[in-house]
Amino acid sequence: MPSLRDIRNRISSVRSTRQITRAMKMVSAAKLRRAQDAILRTRPYAQLLDQMLMRVAVRAAQEDLPPHPLLAVRKPRVAEVVVITSDRGLAGGFNSNIARRTQRFLVENAERFEKVLLSTVGRKGRDAFRARRMEVRKDYTGVHSDLRYERGEEIAEEYTERFLSGEVDAVYLCYNEFKSAISQKPVVVQLLPIESPPGAGPSAPAVDFLYEPSRHELLGELLPRQVAMQVWRALLESAASEHGARMSAMESATKNAEDMISTLTLQYNRARQAYVTKELLEIVSGAEALK
Repeated sequence: MPSLRDIRNRISSVRSTRQITRAMKMVSAAKLRRAQDAILRTRPYAQLLDQMLMRVAVRAAQEDLPPHPLLAVRKPRVAEVVVITSDRGLAGGFNSNIARRTQRFLVENAERFEKVLLSTVGRKGRDAFRARRMEVRKDYTGVHSDLRYERGEEIAEEYTERFLSGEVDAVYLCYNEFKSAISQKPVVVQLLPIESPPGAGPSAPAVDFLYEPSRHELLGELLPRQVAMQVWRALLESAASEHGARMSAMESATKNAEDMISTLTLQYNRARQAYVTKELLEIVSGAEALK
């Protein structure tokens, strides 16, 4: 049975842990609010860009000209998956869920591609795949600590060049999609080639515009921006999901610490009561012996 000093030390240690987890929860809650605001500011632009791209792509396709290289679907030979995780842990199943989703994607598409490459954004993803002895082609470091649109644009430009040069035939993004502070969904999204707009065909817009420059030149400007916007949105979604997952994990850890403190306090009181009772019995026994 542990001594009273051991129990007191354990209670003190758990209280210190509770203080840390409570502080981390508050920090994550503040960061989550900023990340949510960033997503809300980005979505209107991204949606309008998708609509404009759909309209221009549909009209350009009706001119019977070769499709833009970023829209061209080639025989799937080499694919690359960009896995977005966090740089730090203590976020519940945030990173492990992404690793499992990536492995499931690799198993499901093992016969579809001759070779699948892996790249990571975030230290936890890199460490997880290296621990499984899986080769990581490139690790993008320092992205989360300096989260700017320019960083997403750099990543998008690199994969656009790799796709156009024929080094890869398809590029996918694997990240946690933000639903709420307590809900994040691991998803795999095709980045390249850009999928055909859903408005193609009979549902094409009836109203058209005069374009200067031509539709194809305008499409050449919009498609790289759409790729960059997809990467940027994935980074923002992952950042918000990370803060939400860490806030939930720290809230659960704080609650568990409080329950443990209650249990240890009860154990301490019982042990102290037993110790006092034992002392009284010894005093009474000694007094009786003196008689």
